[in-house]
Amino acid sequence: MFSGWEKLSAYIVFELLNFDSKSHLGEAVHFFLYDTIKIFILLITIIYAVTLLRSYFPVEKVREYISGKHKIVGHVLAAFFGMLTPFCSCSAIPLFLGFLQARIPLGVTLSYLISAPLSDAVVIALLFSLFGVKVTLLYIGFALGIAIGAGLLIGSLKLEKEILLEIKPLNSCCNTPQNTTQNRFKEHLKEAWEGTMDIFKKIYIYIIIGISIGAFIHGFVPTDFITKYAGGDVWYAPIIAVIMGIPMYSSAAGMLPLIEVLTQKGMLLGTALSFMMAVVALSLPEAMILKRVLSLKLIAIFFSIVGSAILLVGFMFNLIL
Repeated sequence: MFSGWEKLSAYIVFELLNFDSKSHLGEAVHFFLYDTIKIFILLITIIYAVTLLRSYFPVEKVREYISGKHKIVGHVLAAFFGMLTPFCSCSAIPLFLGFLQARIPLGVTLSYLISAPLSDAVVIALLFSLFGVKVTLLYIGFALGIAIGAGLLIGSLKLEKEILLEIKPLNSCCNTPQNTTQNRFKEHLKEAWEGTMDIFKKIYIYIIIGISIGAFIHGFVPTDFITKYAGGDVWYAPIIAVIMGIPMYSSAAGMLPLIEVLTQKGMLLGTALSFMMAVVALSLPEAMILKRVLSLKLIAIFFSIVGSAILLVGFMFNLIL
């Protein structure tokens, strides 16, 4: 989907700006430019589409449907939907914001935010090719379990007041019968664009800061540094791996080749996978972007619960395999 933008960013960085494609700085600058373009496009497009649809789509009926079912249903649907969207943690935030704007329950939206970067189809295919069917099935089960379980737990804490983003109701088409259909459509287009720009202006600087941090780490942190401190079979290796993974930022598909290298250098598979999960689901850039949307209290709870679950998965993988 974004291959054209990746080629454009590579052309700008390596051809026009003449950065060395094999240098740490060149890799970091390319990562920053490409991810900024990608996330800005996703943010504006998805928020605009969801905001526009809200004016026509019976969101209340969706919420009533979810509320009328067992509470786990919404979380399961959100987690499986996350498997269908090939987004990293930061790229998943625009759709997460769209769900919040649509007033989908907080816990359900978080189940999606966790699942999307952890378990998309590309990741599953790469896992299967690298580690086989057993590891792949275990990983899918654990990833969905984290998304559903963490979403359920956070949702049960009733933390909606910790959402900083104002959820503005849009005028329903049924409330303006005197307008023509064409005029109503133009009004909805305008309202959706104004709402999108309002959200974008509030969070774009956090996106830039977050991606800058991720780009620096992506370009300058070597593989040997990771294996030095989180390798081996010591019991606390997954703890170090998760702590080291949180500041970093990448997609799961981008991390898997690194995971293969780490395991070849002696890191236990469970430790390596917990490191990957921490990188893709709990990145520092993600926290920087969420800081404008959620309170620090909610972000801390989110990171603590998901981080603990990832750590448990690492221990279980090392025990099972």
